Amino acid sequence: MKFLSVFIASVLFITTFKTQAQPFIHPGINQTSADLSVMKSKLLKGEEPYISAFESLKAATDTSFNYKAYTHVLRGPYGRPNIGGDDLSRSANMAYNYALMWYITQDRNYANKAIEIINAWSPRLWDFDYNDAKLLAAWTGHVLCNAAEILRYTNAGWKAKDVDAFSNMLMTVYYPLMRHYFPQANGNWDGAIIHSIIAIAIFMDNRPMFNNAVDHFLHSPVNGSLFKYIYPDGQCQETARDQAHVQLGLGEFAGAAQIAYTQGVDLFSIGNNRLALGYEYTAGFILGEDPHAYGVKSERAKTLRDDYEYVYRHYTAKGVEIPFTKQAADSVRSKASRSILTSVRFAFQKKPVSKTSLVKSTIGYVAGAGAADKTANPANTITVNVGDDVQEAINKAASIGQGVLLKAGIHTLQASLKIPSGTAIYGEGLGTVLFLDPKSANRDVIINAEKDLQDITIENLVIECSNKTDRGTDPNSSRSFKGGYNRGGIVFRADHDGQMKHITLKNITVQNATYNGVFISGAENVTIEGCDFTENGSNVVPGPKLQHNLLLSHCRQVKITGSRLDTSPYGSGISLDHCSAVSVSDCEIARNGYHGILVAESNDISIRNSLIEGNDNNGVMVEFLFRGSKNISIQNNQVQYNAGYGVETVGADNALVSGNRYAGNGSKPEQQKLSTAKQVVLGK
Repeated sequence: MKFLSVFIASVLFITTFKTQAQPFIHPGINQTSADLSVMKSKLLKGEEPYISAFESLKAATDTSFNYKAYTHVLRGPYGRPNIGGDDLSRSANMAYNYALMWYITQDRNYANKAIEIINAWSPRLWDFDYNDAKLLAAWTGHVLCNAAEILRYTNAGWKAKDVDAFSNMLMTVYYPLMRHYFPQANGNWDGAIIHSIIAIAIFMDNRPMFNNAVDHFLHSPVNGSLFKYIYPDGQCQETARDQAHVQLGLGEFAGAAQIAYTQGVDLFSIGNNRLALGYEYTAGFILGEDPHAYGVKSERAKTLRDDYEYVYRHYTAKGVEIPFTKQAADSVRSKASRSILTSVRFAFQKKPVSKTSLVKSTIGYVAGAGAADKTANPANTITVNVGDDVQEAINKAASIGQGVLLKAGIHTLQASLKIPSGTAIYGEGLGTVLFLDPKSANRDVIINAEKDLQDITIENLVIECSNKTDRGTDPNSSRSFKGGYNRGGIVFRADHDGQMKHITLKNITVQNATYNGVFISGAENVTIEGCDFTENGSNVVPGPKLQHNLLLSHCRQVKITGSRLDTSPYGSGISLDHCSAVSVSDCEIARNGYHGILVAESNDISIRNSLIEGNDNNGVMVEFLFRGSKNISIQNNQVQYNAGYGVETVGADNALVSGNRYAGNGSKPEQQKLSTAKQVVLGK
């Protein structure tokens, strides 16, 4: 049973690999010939909503369309400047419309018009420029490829020399611009780039290119993969930005998945139907629901886009119930045309055998400030209002055996808050924010006042480590690794193992530190419960991969439970160094720039019942440095879509790795690697 989950994951990988090794189906981008045939038969029968969609498409294509091809296409942010960008977008969309009308009607005038547009751009376009160059290429590439795929494989009269010219444009203008992707931007960019690269790969019969796009879909760093864009509860990377961009991103990832599905690769069901979770969360919010969010959900651009039809049809055909997506699709269907027709699949004609409901992840959810009930005024506390001296209140409370209650508001500190023994700090949830004045000469928000610190509780508040409290309308532009500052969260240091004792962090949020979010060194009896440590651990000195969301060194008797340790830009969710008797359970550890959990030179470590996904290296890494680690138990975790192995151990004595559920880790069938070699993993 120990290796059962590894075997299952390997079988799934091999099955996918065999599918990917087969020749491409043509036509085979948004639809196959069988799909197109079913769509046409529905029109001949006068079925709705297809016949109305056809009439709308016909009305759009029967109007005069004038195009102009450009050699250099320039599009800046928000369309300034915009030279040739709109012309290219309109040309691509009309070419697809004409090609589809040609297939339906067999009226060669439509085919000729589509060919005329493509032939005008193919020899003319040399390059893209300005801020949105990659994005514009990504928006138009897959649309042009869909038009070209239909023309090429339906006897439309497109000449071989013109097919060659179009192929040349794809491979010398479009692909070189997009091939390195752009995950540093908001995730809708890479969603669109993947969408176009996967379409180009099929048109060019380039299997390695196709596989590369699928791998990026699954494993891209920063914001670029599906698992970076859509969180386990359905919230999206751009939810705090505006709902137009969220829908754009969802639509691009879904478009890439639609093409992959045409070729027998299922990207819809992965991650417990992660795409559907993103659509349901977003559609529900736009339609009036109020789901929980990390950060503030943007109320901007809450207008439904035409991005729902295919997703609704796909999941419904699979028996997955998505009521908000259905409602959204129903709401925009009367205004849609091509999206209705291209949603038809031959395989969707059979009714599903059974129906299933979406299940959001509840592991480590909800965590952070405000996750628990609002802290009632604890007995024996001193109330601290915004503007009061927090340090003075803490010193006074600790001296008389009382705690402090920080009222809601931004408590700006003029220097690092020094915590003496016997301190209990309570907040009022997300509204209580501790913020170190950027003018301070100090780096860390909270530090220990004495080396033998004891009996500390910090509960139900936010520690904002950025150099500003207003994150702006685009959270990606103010991410910690872009901020140019050096700031830490909670830093407690002692001089020997177990010198500090009894430290409890409960339902607190620590975010946006470029140094460690929380660093505790030399403590015993540490409890971290229901916390949210996010976006901590950047590339400031002493360098990347050394700062993390949570770093514990020389600590023992530690319990980390029900917490969220996500999105460290360059570090790990949890790093354990020279620790013993540590239990990590029921946590979400995701989207970190290094490993999900890094263990070094530690003993008696238990990692169980956690969701460990979308990290840029291994899900769990137990490394060897000098003596190595021993008595490591990694059991019953969901470990998926990490870019490296699900679990890797090097030189660990008595490592028990069992019962873990693996999916999509790395690019090899093996989901875990357990090595007994006492070998140091070299840096890169």
